[in-house]
Parts: sequence; structure tokens; C-alpha cells
Amino acid sequence: MQSIQANNYPIYFNESGYEALNLFLNESKYSNLFIIVDSNTNEYCLSKFLPYLATELTIEIVEFEAGEPNKNIETCVQLWNVLTELGADRKSLVLNLGGGVVTDLGGFVASTFKRGVDFIHIPTTLLSMVDASVGGKTGVDLGNLKNQIGVINVPKMVLIDTQYLETLSKEEMRSGLAEMLKHGLIYDKGYWEKFLDLKSVDFADFDELIYRSVEIKNEIVMQDPTEKNIRKALNFGHTLGHAIESYFLENENKKSLLHGEAIAIGMILESFISLEKDLINSQEYNQIKTAIKGIYDDVVFEENDIEPIMELLIHDKKNEYGNIQFALIEGIGKIKINQSVENELILKAFQDYKS
Repeated sequence: MQSIQANNYPIYFNESGYEALNLFLNESKYSNLFIIVDSNTNEYCLSKFLPYLATELTIEIVEFEAGEPNKNIETCVQLWNVLTELGADRKSLVLNLGGGVVTDLGGFVASTFKRGVDFIHIPTTLLSMVDASVGGKTGVDLGNLKNQIGVINVPKMVLIDTQYLETLSKEEMRSGLAEMLKHGLIYDKGYWEKFLDLKSVDFADFDELIYRSVEIKNEIVMQDPTEKNIRKALNFGHTLGHAIESYFLENENKKSLLHGEAIAIGMILESFISLEKDLINSQEYNQIKTAIKGIYDDVVFEENDIEPIMELLIHDKKNEYGNIQFALIEGIGKIKINQSVENELILKAFQDYKS
């Protein structure tokens, strides 16, 4: 597969990525190499990755406990301390081997350690391949609030190898699929339609679907790297989805949702809002709702869940001047950003989801 050129860094696929990585390591003058992993990728992916590495640099493995609850500043402090103790300097290179938590947090740790050291992403989950590792966003959660602390800073390269998907559960694969569905809904109707009947999807060609998803995200980010305009399109499903994810994360009476599970709900809710604002028609909405509900289990919302979820919207990073901003679809494959939505319409969307 051809590499994709992003903003000041390349995205490589499968075998060609390791060749590019080793060439880069041999041509660069790094002092040492730190591989950041979480406990899952240390167990399941590191042994697959290390044999590909051809370098004489000293390699140190830095591990933290897996899971969204550990994507916080306390984990960053631990990693900064470990890097310091192991002698990391301005000429060190960080490789982030893992899912979205690892690439988000590892990228932030590298971007801020000694005012910034170079880093490379090797995403190991579908979610991180098609979303988290591409675009330069790094960061951590603030309590239960998603990605409140972070910087936009690009890696030296991204290496996507789909062999790591063999280590994932069906739930994790479905989580990543939500971002691929989103890419079709906001940008490419033909791509969206490929997922309408998952039984007919040839998973032997899944690499090509991943490639197109990365292409879509990169095309949007290239136009607007710092999210002042069209990059906000990528937040479709995320305004309500992130609030739902945060609420279920902090509520001990609820089972936490994977990122993609929450975004899937957010896409249904925000598609309903698009319908109510006459941006899509009922046929399009029913197609979206049916397709997404056919992949993801329904989540039960009690009456007393909705208000705290709506209160969390106030912390959404897209808000400007105190106004909650939505990215809504304007027909399948098109987007309309900076849309204000009244609370009554959000409540109506939840009622429709439950029906």
C-alpha cells in the first residue's frame, strides 16, 4: 500500500512501515529509544513488534496500566519520572505502541517532556489506526472529562500494521468501526454504503477500508490542522458521544462504554437532530439508525441519566463563547459545522433513541 503524506509526517502501512522505521532510525542521530506501552500491548503486541526493529540504540520499555481511567495527568507524571530516571534527554525518541489511550497519552508525554522530544505512533487497535494516531491530537482526560488537557503536535511518522488487530476482541473491533462509519457519514456516501450490510463486507479487503478511512481523516485534517474550521466535522457524534462516555465512566452504577460504543449512540442522536433541522430526510435517518443499531447493542438510559449527560456538554472542547456547537450531517456524506442545538431537541433525540 502507498504511504499517505500527512502534515509534515508520513503514514505507512504494514511491511513498508518497518522498512521506513528502520531507515529513519539508522539515518537519525537519536541517543536512545523508549517504547511506551500499556499492560495490554506489553503482553500481546510488543513481542510481535520488537523482531522488526533493527537498531543499535538502547531500547527501554515503559509500561503503564491499560484503560481509559489511567489516561490522566497522574500517569503522565509517572512516565515523565521514569523517562528521567532512565536517562531520557532531548535527543531521545519515543515510540507509542498501543491503542488510542497509548497514542494520545504517549504523544502528550513526549510533546511536553523537556519541552518536546520526537515520537512515532504504532497503533495496535482499529480505533487508533483510523482515528487516534492520525492528525496530531495528543492529550489526557481531566477527571471524567475527555481529552481536556493536550496539545496538537505531529509524530515523525505513523506505522499502521493490521496484524495487531488479531489481538483484539470483537467489542474493540466494533469500537473502532464507529469512527469508520463516521468517516463515511461526514465525507463519503459510497464508503458509508459499504457498511450497510456487514455480512457482505469482505474482511480480506479490510486493509483497504482502513486505508480509505485514514485517507478521509487526513484529507480533512490537512485542510485545517488546528481545528478552526472544517476539522470540526470529525466531531460528528462526539458532542453527545463524549458526554455519554464520560457519564458512564464516572457513574459506578453504569457499565463503562468503549469509545466507539458511545460515539455510535452519539451518531444516532446527532443524526436525529440533523433530521429535525431538515438537514437530512427521514429515509436517510432511518438508514443510519438501522445500520448502527444493527451493529451495536442498545444502551438503556433512565430518566435521571439525561440531565447529567446534558450538563457535561458544557465542557465540550468545541464550545465557543459559552455556546454548545454541534457538527451535523447535511445529507449522507456532507457536514455542517458550528450548529447550535436547543436542549429540547437533545431531549427529543434521546426519546427517539429509546423508541
